[in-house]
Amino acid sequence: MGALRSFFVYGRDCAHFLFFEVIMKKSARILTHAAIIAAVYAVMTHLQYILLPQTVSGMIQFRASEALMVLAFFTPAAVPGLTVGCLLANIIAGATPLDFLVGSAATLLAAEGMWLTRRVRIKKYPLPGLLMPALFNGMLVGWELAAYVGGGFWLNALVVAIGEAAVLLTLGAGLFQFLKQRGIAAR
Repeated sequence: MGALRSFFVYGRDCAHFLFFEVIMKKSARILTHAAIIAAVYAVMTHLQYILLPQTVSGMIQFRASEALMVLAFFTPAAVPGLTVGCLLANIIAGATPLDFLVGSAATLLAAEGMWLTRRVRIKKYPLPGLLMPALFNGMLVGWELAAYVGGGFWLNALVVAIGEAAVLLTLGAGLFQFLKQRGIAAR
């Protein structure tokens, strides 16, 4: 009986080991995906800043890298990846310390909102999720711009939201369709 008991104890320990090994591999994969997303977001924003500096900062923005927000529909790794990427992009662009916090918080909330609404569709189109960045960036960045630049909160919020919606409903929707057709969601 003692030999049989040690077999079950060893088997249980082995199962725990395999379980933790799977969790660690999955965690490493998610961390790797998040790091890649952060790097791509930061590099895209920096390249756009070099080529078209007026389009990535200020009240009227059209950051092409914001199209990467649709990755939050496919993987939870996009939430921290996009947040860190936004933080890095703002640091590289020489934004104010408040923008490090507010811009990153807006991206975090928008990406989390997109992840949570990833299955909500209007005629097979994730419109509510695609509008999350417009909502959160409009409110938070609009508040920040009103505090720094002036012009009133609602005007700033509206202009930022329009820029975000324009990027997500054009470039983001195209990227979403491309990834969906390629079967990325299944992987």
